[in-house]
Amino acid sequence: MTTPQNKGRYGDYDVLCETGHWDEVTRRVVLDRVGNVPPFRFFDDREREVLVVFCDLMTAQEAEPRVPVLAYVDEKLYENDGDGYQYFDLPSDQEVWRTAARGLDDEGFLLLDRDGRCGLIDRFSKGELHGGVWATLNVQRAFSIVTRDICECFYSHPWAWNEIGFGGPAYPRGYAAFGNPDLGEREHWEAAEQR
Repeated sequence: MTTPQNKGRYGDYDVLCETGHWDEVTRRVVLDRVGNVPPFRFFDDREREVLVVFCDLMTAQEAEPRVPVLAYVDEKLYENDGDGYQYFDLPSDQEVWRTAARGLDDEGFLLLDRDGRCGLIDRFSKGELHGGVWATLNVQRAFSIVTRDICECFYSHPWAWNEIGFGGPAYPRGYAAFGNPDLGEREHWEAAEQR
């Protein structure tokens, strides 16, 4: 069982113990996510240096094991696997990410302590970063783009599923107990919260 930083509310729950209940295609996709972290092909070395720290702070990953969020973001951007829309006042997702990396670097992100980095992220989230590369885009909306990608990549990883007690794909067995787990309406294979 692995969860980010080995912290979770579901004790020793391990969604990968459920692989026998998944069809072959699902099993292959999920296990590939754990065993085959994609190589970096989109971000350059400096962008990676800044953005790994950024992604770890955004997902509260301060120790190993970590979900390699930026590697999956990199893959998405490299393959141009967008979400099917683009805001009218933003460039492509690829350019949003590159601009965010440059902007954070220009703000001295890596030189700041944890509190300073979190403060800078807070200003980013509120659209309070101005001038330089920040002047080239809607900063608050750019934050929503990078946050969307970070959350998508983090929560598509089985280690994150362990952390939140998600039972993983229910195909082909399906869900039958749609209801309130506090009333005993949880699937027999779902994790019970322990803390």
